[in-house]
Amino acid sequence: MGRKEIGLLGLIVVIAAVTSVLNPQFLSSVNLMNMANLIGLFGIFAIGQGLVIITGGIDLSVGSIFALLGVIFLDLVVNHEVAWPIAVLVVLFGGLLLGWLHGLLVTRAGLQPFVVTLCGLLIYRGAARYYTGDSTISLGYADNVDALIWLAAGRSYGIPHSFIALVLVAIVVGVVLHRSVFGRYLFAVGRNEEATRYSGIRTGAVVTGAYVLGGLLAGLSTVLLVFYTSSVSPSSFGNFYELYAIAAAVLGGCSLRGGEGSVPGIVLGTVLLQILQNLVNILGIPSSLNFAVMGGVILVGALADRHLTRRRVAAPPARAAGAMAPAE
Repeated sequence: MGRKEIGLLGLIVVIAAVTSVLNPQFLSSVNLMNMANLIGLFGIFAIGQGLVIITGGIDLSVGSIFALLGVIFLDLVVNHEVAWPIAVLVVLFGGLLLGWLHGLLVTRAGLQPFVVTLCGLLIYRGAARYYTGDSTISLGYADNVDALIWLAAGRSYGIPHSFIALVLVAIVVGVVLHRSVFGRYLFAVGRNEEATRYSGIRTGAVVTGAYVLGGLLAGLSTVLLVFYTSSVSPSSFGNFYELYAIAAAVLGGCSLRGGEGSVPGIVLGTVLLQILQNLVNILGIPSSLNFAVMGGVILVGALADRHLTRRRVAAPPARAAGAMAPAE
């Protein structure tokens, strides 16, 4: 881990210690496992958001993707009695397809990521509401999904499967981002897309790949979230979850200008957000202010990133090793 991640880990330890002093129940096994479950649920799609942000883009449509894919998944399983492995594959492919579409609109059509995904936010939410007639679909009437319920919402040795899924996703994406050529290209595009293109790298394919991976992880998160809530209301399911993902990525060291970020940092950012929400509850702050807290977190993270960037630009270059000292 780099200095940013170590500093973030230290901040998490301090806030967790303060929270446990204010309320010893914070360290209870029930609370810790509930937090682990939420960290797993939100951390997976936050990693997908982080990949997009590293390229200098952003995805505002994540919550609406959850709503659209969620109602499709439940409709297939509950109303059409489609076998759950097929329904899961449909959702994963749907997330991949939407990510690919976003990537094409950004790279081929030359649209801004903000515009593309803002339109997606509106279109997918509207499509989900039209698809169901604006009614809620419940998992309660589904048959033959006991195995999937255990996989998505169960626990092994007391550890939620959603958290185990996050660990696996973090390992795989971490290797791709930090140990592969594609990962180096992602950072290069985020730092200077034009220079990267002139270097002979297909920047369009790299950016599209980031959106595809983000969409795939959004599809996986959809399945987990459906079994966490047991129902999908198309008007509210996944509302503002894109804010959570952006906040976790920014807190984890992803620069909104692109070119910076790490998978461990995004995971730690997700952990910090969950601890902050626990602290908000302990202090008796109304839950309606949760989004205000997240907005404040994003603002603080952006200001900190701006400050660090200015310091790096203002700092004089270090003298090369072995350079001769000027003559007296």
